[in-house]
Amino acid sequence: MSQQARKLRALIEAGDHFVAAEAYSAVTGRIVEHVGFKAAYLGGHACSAFHYAIPDNGSYSQLEQIDQAARIAAAMDIPLISDADTLGETVADAYRLTQMYVRAGIAGYHVEDEVNPKHSKHVNGLCAIEDMQLRIEAGRKAAGDSGFVIIARCDEMYPSEMGGGGTGSVEEAIRRGKAYAEAGADMIVFPIASPEAHQQIIPEMPVPVCTLGFDLPDTACTLSTGWGWATAAANHLKMARELMEHGAVQSANFNFPEKYELIGHPVYDDLIEDWAKRTGRPTRPNHAP
Repeated sequence: MSQQARKLRALIEAGDHFVAAEAYSAVTGRIVEHVGFKAAYLGGHACSAFHYAIPDNGSYSQLEQIDQAARIAAAMDIPLISDADTLGETVADAYRLTQMYVRAGIAGYHVEDEVNPKHSKHVNGLCAIEDMQLRIEAGRKAAGDSGFVIIARCDEMYPSEMGGGGTGSVEEAIRRGKAYAEAGADMIVFPIASPEAHQQIIPEMPVPVCTLGFDLPDTACTLSTGWGWATAAANHLKMARELMEHGAVQSANFNFPEKYELIGHPVYDDLIEDWAKRTGRPTRPNHAP
C-alpha cells in the first residue's frame, strides 16, 4: 500500500470528519498543510481554470489534471484527492489513467457518472449504471494493492436546470450509490444534494459519504474547493487594473511571514551557505528577496 493512500485510508477509517482543503498548485498545497489540514483536494474546475484558462466541461484532459496533481502531491506530506472527471471515455482509459494517478503519488480520486461533454449547454444525462460500475471496477483493478481510494461521484442530485446531468431523484441517487459501492467504490459523493436529501441517502449507503463544498453531519469528509483559486484570480485582476490605472500596486503584499518557509528557502540557504564555507567561498548574511 502506498504511503499517501495509507494516510488517507487511516483518516477515513478513524471515523472523524475531516476537510480536504483546496490545493490548486504546489504552494497552495504547502499552505493547507502548513495551517493544519490533514488532506488536500484538487478540483477539476480549479485546475483547468487556474493553470490552463479553460472550463471544466469535457475539453480539459486527465493528462493535464494528473500533471498538476503530481506537482502538488510531491510538495506535501498530506494525502491529495483529485477530481478525475469521467476517467476518459472507455474502461481502457479508466484503467490506464488510474495507473497514472497511483504512480504520480495521488492518494485517491473521484470519478463521475455524467456523460461528456459535461457541465455544458448540452443536455447529456448520466451514463448507465453498469457502465459506471465497469469504470470503477477497471480503476480498482488498475490500483492493485496500492490502497488507492476510489470515490464515486453520483450526479443524480445535480439537475439539468443547474447544468448537471441528473434528475434530482433521491431514489435513483440511492440506487446508483449502492451499485457504485458494490463495484468497489470506497466512498460516494453526491454534489449539490441538499442536507435534507443527504438525510435520506446517507443511511442507505454501504460505504461512507463525503460532500463537495460544505460540511454535513454523518459524512466522512468534505472536499473543499472554489474559494482559493477564484479569490487568487480576482485579486490578481484587481491589482492588474490598479497597476494599469495608477502605475503602481498599492494594495499588493509582496512579502508575508510564511513566504520563505512555504517554498523551503531556509533549507536551500543552509545548503548553499555550508557549501560556500566548506569550499572557501565568500558568504553574506542575506539573500535576494
